[in-house]
Amino acid sequence: MFKTQVGLGVLGIPGAFDVLGMIPGIIMILLIAFMTTWAAWMVGQFKIKHPHVYGIDDAGRLIAGAFGRETFFWAFVAQFTFIAASAMISISIAINSLSVHGACTAIFVAVAALIGFCFGSIQTLAKVSWIAWAGVAGILTAIFTLTIAVGVQERPAAAPQTGEYKSDYKLFGSPTFAEAISSVSTIVFAFSCLPAFFACYAEMRDPRKFTRSLCVAQGSVTVVYLCIGIVVYYYCGSYVSSPALGSAGTLMKKVCYGIALPGLIASCMLFIHMPAKTIFIRFMRNTRHLTSNTPIHWMSWLGCTGTITAVAYILGNAIPVFSQLLSLVGALLATITCFQPTGLMWLYDNSGWWQAENFSRPTRNWFFYFNFATAMLLIIGGTFVTVGGTYGAILEIINAERTSPWSCADNSNST
Repeated sequence: MFKTQVGLGVLGIPGAFDVLGMIPGIIMILLIAFMTTWAAWMVGQFKIKHPHVYGIDDAGRLIAGAFGRETFFWAFVAQFTFIAASAMISISIAINSLSVHGACTAIFVAVAALIGFCFGSIQTLAKVSWIAWAGVAGILTAIFTLTIAVGVQERPAAAPQTGEYKSDYKLFGSPTFAEAISSVSTIVFAFSCLPAFFACYAEMRDPRKFTRSLCVAQGSVTVVYLCIGIVVYYYCGSYVSSPALGSAGTLMKKVCYGIALPGLIASCMLFIHMPAKTIFIRFMRNTRHLTSNTPIHWMSWLGCTGTITAVAYILGNAIPVFSQLLSLVGALLATITCFQPTGLMWLYDNSGWWQAENFSRPTRNWFFYFNFATAMLLIIGGTFVTVGGTYGAILEIINAERTSPWSCADNSNST
């Protein structure tokens, strides 16, 4: 669970603090951590009552029939494809930093896509699971190296290099609605891998330990996000970079990106593999080509990974600004796969609206009303972020002036 959560999202948190301010940023991390933890707990409760449910599309089928299944299925595929695109952008930024912009950025995005396709096309990822573990270790090491570096350096890389420097961090920001909701969406993105928890539960040797594992993982993730967001923003203020690894000067930027590069590659690999396998299993199910090494099997599998890679490559070049891409994914797709479905799952099991003939009325105590209020918060709040956040992200993408689509310009100096 920890491995699926910690990744690209953490690199956008200091930038979100710069827009919202220190105190609202902390509040939003705690609120979204609570919402996603409850949502993930609901995944475990739902699977206990419905053991035949494997993924979020199966849950959607129970709740809303074919419409729910298709909605959640394609939302999941689109979300992870967009995340693969953001991973490609991150890899291109890392290569640009290490090579001092040694080639056109579009070439580096293509290199990232090729690497992601090659590793993501390995059908049994258990054989290369060490890459994912090394990736988490690399990203955590890089981000904590950055956190230490900004604390001991004289001033951030983007700040004026002459004269006296004092961090201009703000306790409360004064953003427009579009800026604020986009930053909230970035934080949502950082907690947005909940759909993968369905598979985590299904593959546990002892599913009774799901809640305990969830609390440890979510608690650890929240502490990491708070430490990184507070410390990096406190020392860098408005001069924080996005992604955050470029905030500590040219030398430390190379060091941090060099350490994080395996993690960025692992993210790209995983987020190409997972939607491709979801599509492959969906359309090859109940055929002999699902498990047999037939030509149709391999053409279909490579077609799935190739299509996801191609779409992610196009998205990465069409929306080349890292922070705006995170905001768009967080608002448009992460809420649809994390917030509204889990609220509806609780109502499905506890309201009797869907399955009155099999419904046993739960005890109407404080815990029932607490869960009811939380489910409604996820449905209403998630819908608000979906609509408002998508509007804000699209507005910021339209107004972005520094980087044009399909550009050769160096993307490692964004702030």
